[in-house]
Amino acid sequence: MSNPLSVTVSLPNGFQSEYFFGFHRRDKCSLAERVEGNAIEKGLVIDGQPSLLSLTLTDSHATATLHSDGQLTSFYDESLKTLVTGMLGLSQATDSFEAEYMVHPDISRLLKHSAGLRIPQTTSPFEAIVWAITGQLISVEAAVSIRRRLIQAAGIQHSSGLWCQPSPQRLAALPISEYRACGFSNAKAQTIQRVSEMITLGDLSLSIDDDPQDVEKTLLAIKGVGPWTVSYTLLRGFGWLDGSLQGDVAVRKSLQRLLGSEEPLSQKETQQWLAQFAPWRALVAAHLWAMESDKAY
Repeated sequence: MSNPLSVTVSLPNGFQSEYFFGFHRRDKCSLAERVEGNAIEKGLVIDGQPSLLSLTLTDSHATATLHSDGQLTSFYDESLKTLVTGMLGLSQATDSFEAEYMVHPDISRLLKHSAGLRIPQTTSPFEAIVWAITGQLISVEAAVSIRRRLIQAAGIQHSSGLWCQPSPQRLAALPISEYRACGFSNAKAQTIQRVSEMITLGDLSLSIDDDPQDVEKTLLAIKGVGPWTVSYTLLRGFGWLDGSLQGDVAVRKSLQRLLGSEEPLSQKETQQWLAQFAPWRALVAAHLWAMESDKAY
């Protein structure tokens, strides 16, 4: 086991930690994430090593420690700081959004409910796209259950007992039959395996340093990856706040409620309504999610 890394980052005034903890509390079985009070433990693979991220929040700071079962070769204190900053959404310019729209007739009503919302991010863009493909056209509860089985099937476990979000290499090698046993359709299984293989072979880059709009074009060219999957991946994996999530059922239902519409809204109507808020479309969608956070991805 390598020596642990540890960093502390400052939190902005009024940081709304409940959104962060709520996102990581979705799996009630606590297989790969464990939330207790103001702290979270999460299993992940760093430099090919099963690792445990421990993150504790106070009113003003977040302190993170990373314990790996093997030697880390290219991950340092600054890498951990970047990881934590991303997970907490600290680089998102949410204050600018709220200042611009605090008197907007519709957005102001959302802000009364979810002011200070920052989008909790996954530990990597790869984790985000696996989440997104898993969640296509099914409920959050079903997606969480399938994701849990996939993590167990991948078989990467930290010495603490927490299981780790699988690496692209592990999912590229996982037979389609094992995906199917986890509850994936054949199409979703092939898509996750295809994306994993592309990353492993160097044919696809999903680095947080990549330009999200370039990533969008690349991902849309992959069979089985559509606009919702891409927008979700860019939101959760890159913190890009301008994807359009008009295909999300929870977004459309919450928008119908916000606008007081008697009829369900179509994807086109939702897209047109969200368009006026560029470059904040995905952030607005996240505020709509917050109206019914238990049903949103």
